[in-house]
Order: sequence, then C-alpha cells, then structure tokens
Amino acid sequence: MHIEKRRIGGKVKYYLAHSYREGSKVHKFRKYLGQDTSKMTERKAIAEKLILEEIHKYRIIKDPLRFELTQKEVQDIQAVQKEIPIRISHLSWKVFSELFTYNTNAIEGSRLDQKEVKDILEKDKWPDKSKEDIAEAYGVDEALRFIRSNPTHISVKLVQKIHKIVFKNSKPFAGRFRKKGEEVCVMDGRRNIVHEGAPQARIRHLMNELVGWYEDKKSRYPALVLAAVVHNQFENIHPFADGNGRVGRILLNNILIKHGVAPVNIGFKNRAEYYAALKAYELDKDIKPTIKLFMKEYTNLHKKMKDSKRRKM
Repeated sequence: MHIEKRRIGGKVKYYLAHSYREGSKVHKFRKYLGQDTSKMTERKAIAEKLILEEIHKYRIIKDPLRFELTQKEVQDIQAVQKEIPIRISHLSWKVFSELFTYNTNAIEGSRLDQKEVKDILEKDKWPDKSKEDIAEAYGVDEALRFIRSNPTHISVKLVQKIHKIVFKNSKPFAGRFRKKGEEVCVMDGRRNIVHEGAPQARIRHLMNELVGWYEDKKSRYPALVLAAVVHNQFENIHPFADGNGRVGRILLNNILIKHGVAPVNIGFKNRAEYYAALKAYELDKDIKPTIKLFMKEYTNLHKKMKDSKRRKM
C-alpha cells in the first residue's frame, strides 16, 4: 500500500491506495486520508483495515472446485450416476414442471400451494394470491420449456435469458445483473453473515470464469459433478439482485439434460439440507453433500412419477 497525493480543486488531498490484479484486470482500492498530514498515522491505520476487508471480499469467491478430481473420484461419481432411478425417456415433463415450479418457488417464499400451481399451469386458473407469485409460476414453467429447446449448455447470455423469462412480469430488472452499488450480504436472525455474494464489479469476470471452467471440464467430469459445481458456484456469485436460486436450479437442470441425465427437483421440505449443501461448497468446495441430495431427490422424483402414472390408470 502507498500514499497518493492528488491535487483537486487547488487543494492537496491524500489517499491510501492499493492495486489488486485479477487476470488481466487491475482493481484499485483507494481510501481518503484527508488534507492534514498531522493526523495521517491514525487515519492510515483505519484506511488500511478497510482496504484489507475489501480485498478479502474480492477473494471470497474462489475458482470452481480449486483442484482436479482424481480418476478414482470421477469413477466413483460415475458409478453413483448410473444408479439414478429415472431416465429422461421415462419422465412426464408436465408432471415434472408442476413439481419443480411449486418447489423451486416455495423455497424462495411463494405462497402458492401445489394444487394452485397445477391449476395455474394446466387450467390457467388463478387463485386469490400474489400476482407476482402467479407470474413467476408461469415464468419457471416457460423457462423449463426454453432450456429443453435451446442447445446452449451455459453462457452469460443464457443465464440472463433464463432470468428474464422467469421474472419478466414480476421484476423490473429481469435479465440484468446487479448494478453498481448493489451488493449481497445475507444475515441470520442474530445478524451473523451467512453468505456474501461476489462484489458487483466482479460478476462478469466470475461468470465468464465459470463458463470457461465448464467448457474445460464438460468432457472429463460426470454430469452430476458439472451440474453441482455450476449451480453452487453460480449461487456463490449471486449475479442478480434477486432470483438467483430459481435461475441456479434451472441452470443445473439444463446441464443435466444436455448430458442426457434426468432433471432433478429440489423439494421445499428438503430446503435445510439444500442450504447446508450450498454452505459446504462455499466453505470447502465440497460437492459431496450436493450430489447426495441430488440422489435423494431422484428417489423422491421416481416415486412421484410412478404415483402419477398409477393415478392415470
């Protein structure tokens, strides 16, 4: 760190400055120290602490995984993937969409129950509930149809398009990443920080990095690994002001589908386990809890699909 002296409006002002390189991009941190050099020592100590905190925030979202999976780890997950009890060819997309739409929106606070979602999507019948919740039910269903017909695995434009489809009738910023000054800090009831999204200035860099990681690994790693990492890293980045959970869960299903693997429904009742799996990835880049949850949900989905077929008979 170094002191910068700048002349502004005929006055000399002092700043503590530090540059942080990330790839080809250089981020500059600067804190104002004032004009009075006699008070510089105390102010410099405070400014240095603030800059170090900012640098920490720039580093909290690390590269996807951090390390290469060994051949044995890849083979073990491939064996697990073969145990998925349902295939795309056995899937009723109508039933899946109704299940997924209800659960993915309920996780984020939607007050629609499962029957109401079914009536909205099948009969265009609206309950006396929030119009935003209703609009987002239609949006999730449309987004699922969109990814099924779109050949792209992952791109920044695809992510923004999914967000725009889901929230086009409920959020004014649909399809747009967080703007300058919009930072994410999630706290629990005791005001402890449980999650910090990437600084707004880093969103595009990190999204491009995630796309690059996927392109590099898509032929090496099983679909369960690719989907888990893409979803969890996306949630860490938190590129939108709101709606990241739903976009992330649609994105993970897009990855699975593109590899010929059935989509997965994260149940509202399992949200605590889901959040714990996200935290394990955020802290240690551990994807095992996420894959374990996927397999549990595949068993649930297989049962629901069988129950749905029996009701039709």
